[in-house]
Amino acid sequence: MGVDLGLPHFDAELEELGQLAQTAGMEPVARVTAKRKAPDAALFVGKGKADEIKQLAEETGASEILFDQSLSPAQQRNLERHMGLPVNDRTLLILEIFAQRARSHDGKLQVELARLQYLSTRLVRRWSHLERQTGGAGVRGGPGEKQIELDRRMIDDAIKRTRERLAKVKKQRATQRRQRERRETFTISLVGYTNAGKSTLFNALVKARAYAANQLFATLDTTTRQLYLQDEEGASGGTGRSVSLSDTVGFIRDLPHGLIDAFQATLQEAADADLLLHVVDAANPHYPEQMAEVQRVLHEIGAGDVPQLVVFNKTDALDPAGRPRRLVDLFEVEGRQVPRVFASSLTGDGLSELRRELVRIVAAARPAAEADTAAPTSS
Repeated sequence: MGVDLGLPHFDAELEELGQLAQTAGMEPVARVTAKRKAPDAALFVGKGKADEIKQLAEETGASEILFDQSLSPAQQRNLERHMGLPVNDRTLLILEIFAQRARSHDGKLQVELARLQYLSTRLVRRWSHLERQTGGAGVRGGPGEKQIELDRRMIDDAIKRTRERLAKVKKQRATQRRQRERRETFTISLVGYTNAGKSTLFNALVKARAYAANQLFATLDTTTRQLYLQDEEGASGGTGRSVSLSDTVGFIRDLPHGLIDAFQATLQEAADADLLLHVVDAANPHYPEQMAEVQRVLHEIGAGDVPQLVVFNKTDALDPAGRPRRLVDLFEVEGRQVPRVFASSLTGDGLSELRRELVRIVAAARPAAEADTAAPTSS
């Protein structure tokens, strides 16, 4: 279910929500959209539309209803009572996918924190069935209220413990970054919209075997490898240099704030990088909106000013007539000109040009780093 509230980038086909549902292991059976000036306070949609959804769910045998927008706890509770079926929103769907995909210790901690924060706002839903058991007028502290208080305390304690454990992870990552800085390692982080092909590009560059698939959020845990860059004359005795390359979680429209907060330890890799390799799905007609969303999240995590190199990936999926004649040019990102490379991680086209651009950028940054190292310290 998607509601057009007049905001930009409304997904009229609910294509991305359908992809998210399939990634979570569900099978979409029907899609409904509606237009409203503002959400209904009780049901998000009007009663007539809610009746339509309920009838469609009965006809198709649907077992769950998903909304493309975030629902308030009250709206979610009211919709479930009205439909007689579980009703969930985009936020919970993304949390479910993250919970299924997280593999590393810190990734699991980050997902758990976001999930606990989400559940803490929805405790009233879970115990509404006990409201009828509460005593008469003027009586306080019925079973439902007591259970909510117990659950809230348990969740608050779990949130506190998870935050403490994540703080240790963040400290460990900071130590690792300081070690890289002492070794004067140039750091590059891959960023981009989910399913833009970051992991495939990562594997192609460093000959790694990071998990890559044509699905949303294939990568949740940061993977870091050394990438050896050889100068142009490297074949005849020139010099080369190793840099640190990290593959990070993909971004998506309306990524829950709780997840951004929870993944701060992982996303810090991007904020502390010397260069961001912004990977874009060149074959996706909505790539400008996807790029804008990536930029929004980068600013939110403090990485908005990190230098970027844009990689327009998946050129093999473009119509031959629409493929670029030049593989390297300049591209405007938020008013600044940044280098852009057209490439295909799958076929390898453009990867040699990408490596040359990386060599050029690292070489340009090296004199500044060496000057800082050589600068005398004042006593």
